[in-house]
Amino acid sequence: MAERVALVTGASRGIGASVARALAADGWSVVAAARSVAELDALATEIGGRALDLDVGSPASIERAFADAGPVELLVCNAGIMGERVPTWEGDPDAWWRVFEVNVRGAFLCCRAAIPGMIERGRGRIVNVASGAAYLPTRMVGTAYPASKAALHRFSEILAAELEPHGIPAFSISPGLVRTAMTAPVFSDDAPWTPPELAPELVRKLASGRYDALAGRYLHAEHDDVDDLLARIDEVRAKDLNAIRLRR
Repeated sequence: MAERVALVTGASRGIGASVARALAADGWSVVAAARSVAELDALATEIGGRALDLDVGSPASIERAFADAGPVELLVCNAGIMGERVPTWEGDPDAWWRVFEVNVRGAFLCCRAAIPGMIERGRGRIVNVASGAAYLPTRMVGTAYPASKAALHRFSEILAAELEPHGIPAFSISPGLVRTAMTAPVFSDDAPWTPPELAPELVRKLASGRYDALAGRYLHAEHDDVDDLLARIDEVRAKDLNAIRLRR
């Protein structure tokens, strides 16, 4: 039986590393990709996977990584950055745009690299890690991160529609507020932190193929029960649930 290859970006630490561990435990051959090579090597050794040096902000780096990875059946676009925490009018425009280069363009380029092979082989799945910042009311300082995550979700939704005729599901998930090196300095200790095991479990479920009917929906690792949503799929479609929409 051919190995099932899963490529996880931003896998050196935090959510990405946890997702890589969960997929490896589920039998996937995991390619852990990120810029922090030393941490990647340790993770790859731990899970019996492979480590790839990848900067999702670099098209050349993405091209090399996917050439090295082989036939990717599951792509998890997890790499992301927060950006400057300053008022928009005081920030550096290049730093603001860098958030979009990583969070949105990086996911786009990774999907673009993986999809032709998925279509050719007739199988594959994509999970893009968005955020509740895409739509939740917030007093967060800095517009780049929430705007980029809103763009990533919308990208994922339209991508799912494009890929539906090819039988390649694409998902948009929020891991919740998970305490990581990126979020810990931003939120207080008494913030409503999400248990860190929930996002990897959600990705593991979506990778199974059982939940393909939920492609394109916004799925929250803590607040959405995908088994319940699947059982109510007719209602989900009829009422356009788990979608970020204007209501009037």
